[in-house]
Amino acid sequence: MNRAGRLILFLLLATIAGLAGSKQPAPTATLQFSVVKDENGKPVRNAEIVMHPLDKKGQQKDASWELKTHEDGKAEIDGIPYGTVRVQVIAPGFRTTGEDFDVSQPTKEITIKLEKPAGQYSIYK
Repeated sequence: MNRAGRLILFLLLATIAGLAGSKQPAPTATLQFSVVKDENGKPVRNAEIVMHPLDKKGQQKDASWELKTHEDGKAEIDGIPYGTVRVQVIAPGFRTTGEDFDVSQPTKEITIKLEKPAGQYSIYK
């Protein structure tokens, strides 16, 4: 192989290697939460929001994110990868709730309505 052929082969291999190494970053989203009381729609402050990404089989991955709502019942998080996310909300005096959400857009607004716990029944009353 002559010198020009080797140069062309080198440039071709370098171009292929450069393209293989330049992966596009996985898309991420911003999730905006609003946590309110089911009975009257008033905001719930300091509600804990726990999120787990799910794999294609619906199993939770090792990663997780946690945040708390502000006085207005709202919270926001950036950098959540596209896919299914399991969201659990915990707040004192309310029933713990959980739901899976599909994240497929740059911004997703999620409203969670918390219910008061159901009354307990006893044979001793």
